[in-house]
Amino acid sequence: MPTGSTGQIAGIVIASLLVIGFGAAMSVYFGRRAKTSQDWLAANESLPLFVVVITQFAAAAGGGVLIAHVGIGYRSGWSVFVYEGCVLVGFLLLMLIARWLRQQRFTTVPDVITRLFGQHRLVTAIAALAALVVPFGWLATQFVAFAQLFGLLTGISKPVLILVIMIGSLVFVLPGGLTSVAWADFVFGLFKIVMAVGVAFYGIHLAGGWTHITETVPQRLWGLEGVTAVGWQQIWLWVAAIVPGTLTNQLYYQRVFATKRISDARRGLGLSGLTMLVSGIYAGCIGLAVRSMNPHLADEEDAAGWLLTQLPSWMLVLFGAFLVSTIVATSGAALQSVVVNLIRDVYQNIAGQATGERRTVALSRLVTVAVAALAAALAVLFPKALSWLVATYAYSAAALAAPIFLGYLLHRHRRLRPVAAIGSMLAGIIGCGTAHLLDTTVPYAVYGIAASTVVLLLLAAATSEKRTPTVRSELVREA
Repeated sequence: MPTGSTGQIAGIVIASLLVIGFGAAMSVYFGRRAKTSQDWLAANESLPLFVVVITQFAAAAGGGVLIAHVGIGYRSGWSVFVYEGCVLVGFLLLMLIARWLRQQRFTTVPDVITRLFGQHRLVTAIAALAALVVPFGWLATQFVAFAQLFGLLTGISKPVLILVIMIGSLVFVLPGGLTSVAWADFVFGLFKIVMAVGVAFYGIHLAGGWTHITETVPQRLWGLEGVTAVGWQQIWLWVAAIVPGTLTNQLYYQRVFATKRISDARRGLGLSGLTMLVSGIYAGCIGLAVRSMNPHLADEEDAAGWLLTQLPSWMLVLFGAFLVSTIVATSGAALQSVVVNLIRDVYQNIAGQATGERRTVALSRLVTVAVAALAAALAVLFPKALSWLVATYAYSAAALAAPIFLGYLLHRHRRLRPVAAIGSMLAGIIGCGTAHLLDTTVPYAVYGIAASTVVLLLLAAATSEKRTPTVRSELVREA
């Protein structure tokens, strides 16, 4: 049964349609800038710094923040800042190679791997699979988030809501690919920052003020100790999975590749990382406010949905628009990222299919619809949001972290071979999967990264050749 009144439900539906319609109009407008397939796939190095910063935030702060992160705030208070801090640390570390990434004119993460280790179809295949699991997991998570939030309020079945948000995501991506997604994300990102802060303070007001929250919620959640209230084992799982996962997340790489000026590549990541603290403020404040008002929720991930049922009609409409813009922006970015892997890496590089500009864009749009439909189907079957995020981060990090960063360091001194990348990525996946199945105390991503690192060092020592001093000097200057 719906918990909202007929008027509230009508307001939410109208707000959702307006957001999706506005997003579609922006996507069509900005999509006109996409003149080539490279514009559709990679925005062709056209994004100014202010767009890169906000679109990174818009892509990162999606349904996970609305559902899973608010759930963390409800259950464990300020521990949510540890999660956001892991993303910030990942951005800061990624800055170390950002200039080199932008200079090389890459399109996808597999391009980075093949640049370091040499061309090989199996290298591209494994790297593409590892790169796309995170944005695909994000895509399904956004669909789940929308269904959880609005299902409680409207009483509409989750499959129907997932279908609605799938269509909304498609209208963001289809007109211009990354070009339309990035510019639409920029506009929505500004709206999200303003609304996140506003909703956080309104949630505190609704709970009776901060003083009342401190009186009704245990101090271990809202005090300084709340930062570690989630427990050290969970914190280390986040550190081990989220930091390397951020370092290997293709969504962030794409925006580095698309930066208009090389000098802005590092700056954009640093500023984007700082904006993630806005997500922590929102999730922590809302989680604690709901904990104060209703401390007995059966599932902490219902906290954001329950808050919707307590809002006055005017705020509900605004909050609904905020939620839809947040989810659609991230799902559109994730969807486009998966498609660029399938087109660039699988179809063009692995299958060796060369197509003209129009055919490439047409095929990209067809694949976009197919990927969205698959993600929607899986979202119906596996609706637990946080497990998608942590699991995909862990496996992607296990496969890609060592080949990218250790490979970057090694390639300046040695000529690396594809076999080293293949062995390292497979070892990472197997190590991570084995530890996951054994339910180890140490976070399973650690085992995967360690296995990948060891195998990479062994294979690099056995198969690579030292570079000449001239080549080493050129690579140092290039970095």
